[in-house]
Amino acid sequence: MATLTISPTAQLSKDEILRYSRHLIMPEVGMEGQLKLKQARVLCIGAGGLGAPLALYLAAAGVGTLGIVDFDVVDFTNLQRQVIHDTNDVGRPKLESARDTILDINPNVEVIPYETRLTSENALDIFRDFDLVADGTDNFPTRYLVNDACVLLGKPNVYASIFRFEGQASVFYAKEGPCYRCLYPEPPPPGLVPSCAEGGVLGVLPGIMGCIQALEAIKLILGKGEPLIGRLLIFDALGMRFRELKLRKNPECPVCGKNPTIHELIDYEQFCGIRGEEHKPDVRVPEITAVELKELMDEGRTPVLIDVREPHEYQICRIPGSKLIPLGEVPARMHELNSADEIVVHCRSGARSAQAVDFLMKSGFRKIHNLKGGILAWSDQVDPTMPKY
Repeated sequence: MATLTISPTAQLSKDEILRYSRHLIMPEVGMEGQLKLKQARVLCIGAGGLGAPLALYLAAAGVGTLGIVDFDVVDFTNLQRQVIHDTNDVGRPKLESARDTILDINPNVEVIPYETRLTSENALDIFRDFDLVADGTDNFPTRYLVNDACVLLGKPNVYASIFRFEGQASVFYAKEGPCYRCLYPEPPPPGLVPSCAEGGVLGVLPGIMGCIQALEAIKLILGKGEPLIGRLLIFDALGMRFRELKLRKNPECPVCGKNPTIHELIDYEQFCGIRGEEHKPDVRVPEITAVELKELMDEGRTPVLIDVREPHEYQICRIPGSKLIPLGEVPARMHELNSADEIVVHCRSGARSAQAVDFLMKSGFRKIHNLKGGILAWSDQVDPTMPKY
């Protein structure tokens, strides 16, 4: 990354000198480095698990301008890891909550909010005025979009991802090394890699990886140290081990290779084979709503209820009378079902159960339905005392 130039009129106030004194006495930072931080402009994609520690530490370090892209609201399930928000923020836009917390930490920071979904139509315009981009997203279409926009604009992409107990981090900067497409030329098939909402994540993990992103961003701004360009850092939280993979630029990469074929942003949901926010299977199965199922149960016509979630999910909550057959066990255990029975299959949100219904229909089951919206819909429409997760 080209070293940031300092405006000849830039200076720190007496209060800023006191605030950043522990930086100023470090020769690697000093007054010059702190002025670079003050004049730096960093764009954070997301104010969630990774974006929370990332934005907090960049603000505390004195990065002068923080842009944040997010369109979500704070939910109770966020509080286990998204430490930029608190209980009183539930229901508020994440941008508002994040901005208030950042300014409480450092009122010298300018926060530029972008309350919008990042798309191929707006990414280049948003990215253009920032020195670097930090990607804190949790889905593949946005990761490829962020990568391609950064390559086209010549911006460093400070990347991290998390899942359960494992995290990854790197800096993708096509001017000096590989990009995200060099590491992952093609996205995984839809539904193969579960999201954090589906598979879970240890709350402290995004704190660790988000702090690594903040550290890499600061190093790039200061022009100090060895950034993660050309390296993929993998963290195993259970084993408390870091390991590193060397990454090489792919000369055939369609966006940063010798003869690139991508010269503008594309449809990334189509590229990743999905539509919408949920990675639902591309199958059409008969459905029944939670209200319709409850009516059948009240009339004494309760169908056979099959729950295809995992055992640890079944322990959280369940529909009375349901039988647990995890999705992965359905092929081996379908002999436990009678094709003459009325069967309703469900999971947390309806995606996994749709796969199960599709498989069972292809195996000869005809009197079978998927519970639309799964356990979440049952909690919303029938039994509000049922816990949601």
